[in-house]
Amino acid sequence: MDGNGRWAKMRGLPRIEGHRRGEESIMEAVRVCAERGVKALSLFAFSTENWERPEEEVRFLVNMSRDVLRKRMEEFMRLGVRLRHIGRRDRLPPEILAWFDMAYEVTRANQGLNLNINFNYGGRAELLDACRKLASEVRAGNLSPEEIDEAAISSRLYAPDLPDIDILIRTAGEKRISNFMLWKLAHSRIVVTTVLWPDFGRRELEGIIDAYRREDAGMGSDYGGD
Repeated sequence: MDGNGRWAKMRGLPRIEGHRRGEESIMEAVRVCAERGVKALSLFAFSTENWERPEEEVRFLVNMSRDVLRKRMEEFMRLGVRLRHIGRRDRLPPEILAWFDMAYEVTRANQGLNLNINFNYGGRAELLDACRKLASEVRAGNLSPEEIDEAAISSRLYAPDLPDIDILIRTAGEKRISNFMLWKLAHSRIVVTTVLWPDFGRRELEGIIDAYRREDAGMGSDYGGD
């Protein structure tokens, strides 16, 4: 979800106004994915590196996650969305964790789009945490080094049930992976658009989904999406 800061700067506005405008792009993406039968949408809302941003911006982004859950829960339920947090829980305020946990419990029985909020998330951090789990199990005698394979690593990621990601969408012309879900991106297609995230809407996302489905028609691929 890149380009919020640039969007605001182009209009002479504070950076947080770009994030605020980006909220509607988030909701439009959720609506499109729910309507089009996308199985999972993962949003990189806040990285482990984002703590280095200005304090005011960090505070706004943390509080924004709570506010989105609070304001949009009725719509999430109407769309049949299942919501969960992916990332480290340390450094997050108890109130924010409580909202993430509440959203998961309230929506867990829904049968529609799986909406993953990657918050305080880093791809390297996820792999590091998985390795630590494996090392702990080996040390405890519950696992032998010979038993460690791709399945063993995958099962110890933050969201082990999440399938590999089919498409990574980068807005604002960004061409980097940016430490996002490194394990799940092994075979993903990368789509780069110059559209800034606050301007990224239904037309852009539907075009990407339609192009992907046309290319994979008849191949039996399940669209997992990002």
